[in-house]
Amino acid sequence: MTDVISLGEVMLRFDPGEGRIRTARTFQVWEGGGEYNVVRGLRRCFGLRTAVVTALADNAVGRLVEDLILQGGVDTSLIRWVPADGIGRTARNGLNFVERGYGIRGALGVSDRAGTAVSQLRKGDVDWDAVFSAGVRWFHTGGIFAGLSDTTVDVADEAMTAARRHGVTVSYDPNYRPSLWDGRGGAERAREVDLRLARHADVVVGALGLAGPWPGALRVLADEVQDALVAVAELLPQAEVLATTLRDVPSAGVNDWSSAAWSARTGFVRGPRMPGLHVLDRIGSGDAFAAGLIYGLLTGDGDEGGSSAGVRPTGPLDAARLHRALGYGTVHGALAMTTPGDVSMTSLAEVEALMAGGSAAVRR
Repeated sequence: MTDVISLGEVMLRFDPGEGRIRTARTFQVWEGGGEYNVVRGLRRCFGLRTAVVTALADNAVGRLVEDLILQGGVDTSLIRWVPADGIGRTARNGLNFVERGYGIRGALGVSDRAGTAVSQLRKGDVDWDAVFSAGVRWFHTGGIFAGLSDTTVDVADEAMTAARRHGVTVSYDPNYRPSLWDGRGGAERAREVDLRLARHADVVVGALGLAGPWPGALRVLADEVQDALVAVAELLPQAEVLATTLRDVPSAGVNDWSSAAWSARTGFVRGPRMPGLHVLDRIGSGDAFAAGLIYGLLTGDGDEGGSSAGVRPTGPLDAARLHRALGYGTVHGALAMTTPGDVSMTSLAEVEALMAGGSAAVRR
């Protein structure tokens, strides 16, 4: 049985380390993708059984991505392999070049992902009833996958509808990327898609992305977060949990990091605050937050290995449980920022030690 399945693109990330993309001579290679990073963290840090639904062109680059996914312990049996034509004319694999940033120079992502195999997925390509009939407990997708093409919006809708039909808890992360919507309706179109898909979700991660008339239209101050989440809840009355990270960026290397959530059952709940957090690589920290949040909601106090039901339909949700889930998410996201690459390199023991007030002292 698989605990959590995600739907999204997995790209090959090229990391120039401390240098710049434009002057690099060597790159470290990782795998990464907004939706995939969540199940990768849930597998490697939190020990849940996870799988990713994606598509890759069947060539050496695609097989490298597969190998990296396998190293992360994520089930690859749901990958759709598309024949490669030799030069990527009909389908290709996505590439993502990422600078970490330093000081006044912010992080920079340069993606090369148009026409990828996964962007060409269409309704009916995946037998979702077969996927969800095998005892899956949670399904996650987001606005990055939905923004890849007009057809991926429909695939996400189809998948989320099927998940709910099978009683699977559904989460969605708007995760707006301007480059994906440039020339395709921009932020206004992205918001239409997000609201369409988020209405299928029990849990919305990055819910502040739905505040205001379009993504990024509002800069929500700390004392405005509660009202902003309540306003989003009015748009999504079926959602059980609306959660968000909270980040101030004094510099690329130092962030103030926290989180918050709102639920009709609990009201507004704040997560732990981690001011002055030193950052090596912030890319993927929001996905790491989502992984920790999901783990916290899937498991209760003393529930090792995630044997309890999810938020919907029977999971008891109170303020203490939601605060605990925010703790897992916030700390896991913080630790993900201390290592390179999109994906988590931490352990559950490290997360729980920091949640319990641990420090960065040397362990011998």
